[in-house]
Amino acid sequence: MSNNDFQAQSAPAGGPDAPASAEDKTLDKLLAEAEARIQEHKDAWLRAVADADNARKRAQADVAAARKYGIESFAENLLPVMDSLEAALQAKDVSAIELTARQLKAALEKASIREISPAPGERFDPHVHQAMAAVEAPAGEKREPNSVVGVMQKGYHLHDRVLRPALVTVAKAVEKPSGNPNSDSNLNSN
Repeated sequence: MSNNDFQAQSAPAGGPDAPASAEDKTLDKLLAEAEARIQEHKDAWLRAVADADNARKRAQADVAAARKYGIESFAENLLPVMDSLEAALQAKDVSAIELTARQLKAALEKASIREISPAPGERFDPHVHQAMAAVEAPAGEKREPNSVVGVMQKGYHLHDRVLRPALVTVAKAVEKPSGNPNSDSNLNSN
């Protein structure tokens, strides 16, 4: 096969300006359809990315608003307490102060804030109590070691979380006259 024969076979009939064959039209049509599908998928992907970004921004805005205004109902419950406290301080009325304390406790309870105030003799719990001192039980009372003797400051829970542990004094082990069992000073050294 000569070089001229090859050119004649590869060139479309009728010269370079002749219309494309049916096969070439079909390939061009398939290519155009494929490019259109690619563009559709690209557009759908860009919309999905934009939707995800918008959802992320909305979620961030919602979280910021929840942080900023999350205590709104609690604050609304405290406003009457503040009004009563200011009135009681001006009047110097003990009953008004007691009423204010009750209002404050009610507002805290509505917000699921509960006191941690262990009774004397209750077992020390390091999860909700903080021992400030270890003391001997008051005269005439026998207390188990590591039991609460007194409360220096109440603690508070918010639902199941400790906001502030109760500050307590705890009973320490009674020292025996024969020596301190907690001390190593009376150990025999060999």
